[in-house]
Amino acid sequence: MSGGNAGMSAIARAKRAARTEAASAQALERKRECVHALLNRPWILKEDDPDLYFAIRDDYEELRDWFMDQAGLPLIVTRSLAKLEKTPAIPHPWMGFEEFREVSDYVFFTYVLWYLEDKTEMDQFLLSELVEEVREQMNAAGLEADWKIYHHRMSMARALRKLTSLGVLIAVDGDESGWAQSEERNALYECSSHARYVLRRFPQDLTMYVRMEELTDPIRYADTPDGENMRRRHRVYRRFLMEPAVLDRDWEADLLPYVLTQRRSIMDHLQRMLGWEGRRYREGLLFFHPELTSEAELFPTLAGVSDLVLLLAGELRRRLGMEDGGLRPEPDGTILLERSELEGMLLRLQEQHQTYWSKEYRGMSSAQLAEECTRHMAEWRLGEWEDGHRFRIFPVLSRWSGEYDIAGTDDEP
Repeated sequence: MSGGNAGMSAIARAKRAARTEAASAQALERKRECVHALLNRPWILKEDDPDLYFAIRDDYEELRDWFMDQAGLPLIVTRSLAKLEKTPAIPHPWMGFEEFREVSDYVFFTYVLWYLEDKTEMDQFLLSELVEEVREQMNAAGLEADWKIYHHRMSMARALRKLTSLGVLIAVDGDESGWAQSEERNALYECSSHARYVLRRFPQDLTMYVRMEELTDPIRYADTPDGENMRRRHRVYRRFLMEPAVLDRDWEADLLPYVLTQRRSIMDHLQRMLGWEGRRYREGLLFFHPELTSEAELFPTLAGVSDLVLLLAGELRRRLGMEDGGLRPEPDGTILLERSELEGMLLRLQEQHQTYWSKEYRGMSSAQLAEECTRHMAEWRLGEWEDGHRFRIFPVLSRWSGEYDIAGTDDEP
């Protein structure tokens, strides 16, 4: 009897342990979802995603401490939103709003937020009132804003549309599209409580900064060895968290030794909190997301240009494997292509595979294809222009290769 009871107790303990392990795994997965959402979304609104908002609130202290300790990024949680104040160590063009086309879009975006500073939640105002105050304020500062100019109205319309999509502005009656077509049109807006959290909060008054580079520090660092070590760690983590790839050649001289000596700790931290798999290659420490995610955009993307880059990667691999392929990697593993050589390769790929290409890419010239592909590779840190005539492809691109499964049922690369 006692033996039977002991066996049943062991089974019960095993079941409890299994349930505990499953619960821990589920909690870790949920925490990672919170981390990815905070990194990839402007913010999480309680009204839009209450489950995620409350999950962040439940783990607020751990998330706040991790982001601050490792990257120096403040986590803000209010009664209506959760936001990670993301300050990139090195700003890149692709980090901006993809809907914006002109510098003026950002200028108008910022001035609208200035206008909203005096508004409280649910305050309503006419679009005509907003644009007139913005115009007067900008003109007083020596900046041009003339709503009789169609180009200016379209730029302001893009700024208003972005603020509406963020939930900062609420369109009550009409919207900016009518006013963009005719200055005589109007619209009624309402201010939300989120307006004050859009712009970054600097750790000190802007007049205290001497160099533009100082603006990339998310917090104030003590002028001591410990303060400098903290700044170094934060800068390294922010680059890994916000950039698709950071190669050894990209690091500042004082940061590369930290990456090399602390890579195991960095890999462990990012694996535990984000689920990323880190590997050390000749060109640098690289991180991969083991699974597809709806939060972050991963390479290869769903855009057609990613397919072209994969085809180019396959062609490069094929030619490198041929004795007479005409390609030789540099000592550091990179491949340096003349613009004419790159255009020629893409033109041949177009001729071979145009049946499977979209109308847009079928109609592009070799120069347009090269511009499209190199811009995409540069954004994903797969290569860079050495000068205006040579493009350097990094070894990381060799991790991928694409070709069409012509014999299969799918016409996908």
